[in-house]
Amino acid sequence: MSKASRAAAAYRAYQEVNRPGSPGLMARVRALPRMIGGALRGEYSELGKGKLALMGLGVLYIVSPVDVLPDFLPVIGVADDFGAFLWLMSSLLGESGRYLDWERKRVRGEVS
Repeated sequence: MSKASRAAAAYRAYQEVNRPGSPGLMARVRALPRMIGGALRGEYSELGKGKLALMGLGVLYIVSPVDVLPDFLPVIGVADDFGAFLWLMSSLLGESGRYLDWERKRVRGEVS
């Protein structure tokens, strides 16, 4: 994914969080543990184990001292971590919003 498309995805996630009637940022953050648990138990089938594994690898890449581009390189070394962070946050925020919608429908009895 190019830098421009990562930035565009992050901006779309920002717009989605701020859209009227959409779950806010903190509601999405609080939903993350429930979403991950539901995906691992098989209750929430919208988030596949493959995508969940990619998100886990994204977290590991960000916190890992081993990088594709070392951090001591000016600007470029931090840019790859920031790109991974943008992808991870936009994916998590988008998916948690979908999870909250799914959870709301499930509580209302609309989803079997």
